[in-house]
Amino acid sequence: MTTHGGFEPVFCTIVPPHVLDKLAQAEDSSLAGPARRTLQRDAFERTQRRLTTVIGASAVTAVADGKPQRTIHDARHGTDLPGHKVRGEGDKPGKDATVNRAYAGLGATFELFLQAYQRDSIDGSGLPLNATVHYDRDYNNAFWNGEQMVFGDGDGEIFLDFTIPIDVIGHELAHGVTQYTANLTYFGQPGALNESLSDVFGALIKQYTLGQTAAEADWLIGAGLLAPRVTGTALRSMKEPGTAYDDDALGKDPQPATMDDFVRTGRDNGGVHINSGIPNHAFYLAATALGGHAWERAGQVWYDVLTGGELQQQAMFVDFATLTVKAARERFGDGEELDAVSKAWEQVGVRTL
Repeated sequence: MTTHGGFEPVFCTIVPPHVLDKLAQAEDSSLAGPARRTLQRDAFERTQRRLTTVIGASAVTAVADGKPQRTIHDARHGTDLPGHKVRGEGDKPGKDATVNRAYAGLGATFELFLQAYQRDSIDGSGLPLNATVHYDRDYNNAFWNGEQMVFGDGDGEIFLDFTIPIDVIGHELAHGVTQYTANLTYFGQPGALNESLSDVFGALIKQYTLGQTAAEADWLIGAGLLAPRVTGTALRSMKEPGTAYDDDALGKDPQPATMDDFVRTGRDNGGVHINSGIPNHAFYLAATALGGHAWERAGQVWYDVLTGGELQQQAMFVDFATLTVKAARERFGDGEELDAVSKAWEQVGVRTL
């Protein structure tokens, strides 16, 4: 359990509302229809998340033994969760590639947190990892609802199967890690930090799985998710925020890379999926300056801050940045790690105290 005053009623999706809003306005009904239905379903699930927070989630039995406990369910294009169990821990792969990808992605996420940071599942105490695939029809999203992962199949026009990018799976499960640690408020700068941390660990899970160095990585979130007709490469770019897509139907990627272009908006919980580009870019700069495997030094610093107990629910960018500088010094001393982290925040225009 978090020590930060109880769980925030957060419902976290990989596709931001502003993207679906844009699609919902398309003249082509094959684009607008699925987007509108996805927005309606997200609104319902968001309400369910709040209710779960009020009445309490069902108890979960965890075994902290350093091994994952995965269960994959199939919604069969319905919306009742969790759905029908189709694969349990240790079961052999079946014919459904979506089920197999979800199972592998949960395992990869578990592996990164255990091997790199000695964290036993997302709660640190062996929490079972549950996921549901084939959720609804033409559902253009994936989400963490505070208890499990849920994946849509996409509409095939704009989005493909949401289990394809392993960083999408890692991103959503990392919201669970934040939920069980700093529990950052999902609005404004704290919410953007919440989103950014999920992008950071989603990227690290992909890099860890592929054995990539910071220089070899593409630093894209959701590469492989966009359908062939879309002009774009991914949902977000940590290397170059604002360049992931520029498409007639999707619009242009609105993420800023520095505080000079910080977006003030009341939409998307105060722009949590937009302004997350700034701390995303800071992590990219720190990781590439250090080189090697990003999860080993830059990732360790970010993890130390997330789980260290000093990061407050209402933390602003300056608070998080200051804590990363402190964490870099405490773990690595006054060396290149401290220099890389400090310069990264300076480059994106976030001061440190």
